[in-house]
Parts: sequence; structure tokens; C-alpha cells
Amino acid sequence: MTTIALRNMAIDQSGIIKAIKVSGELGRRLREMGLTPGTRISVCGRAPLKDPVAIRVLNSILTLRNNEAEYIQVEILPPIDDKDEQLGSVLP
Repeated sequence: MTTIALRNMAIDQSGIIKAIKVSGELGRRLREMGLTPGTRISVCGRAPLKDPVAIRVLNSILTLRNNEAEYIQVEILPPIDDKDEQLGSVLP
């Protein structure tokens, strides 16, 4: 799967956080907001000038500046097909 920086994700794209590439105060603050490796996130929207980015994480919506989102590496998940979603547990 493809790994990219959160700042490069498109609206409605989802992924799993693989790494936080910053330490110090910013790294601590990101982890305190629930942005830790293994956490699923999705991009909900962006401001008109593309900064900040709104993400859904742990049933909450957070906004991050692009310079903060640059440090978060995300493994992109494939889009959900509406047909697969409707079938639910029928799929293997």
C-alpha cells in the first residue's frame, strides 16, 4: 500500500497512521490528540486555501495546519465500494 504525508491526502480519503515524524512539543501534542501509529483517520475537508485540513479521528474532528500534517505518515486505504458496504458480512 502507498504511504504519504497527511497533508497530501484528498478529501474523503482514509488511511492508517504509520508514523509521526516529529518529536518535542509538537510530537507530544499530536499524540495527545490521538494521532498515534495504528489509528485510522479520514480527511473530511479543507479550508478554501487548502490549509488547514479537517480530519476524523477517534469519532472526533480535528483540524491541523499543513505544516503539522506534513509530519504524519499515513498508509492509504482503498476506497470503499458502495456495493461492498451494502453486502456487509456476506463478503469473506
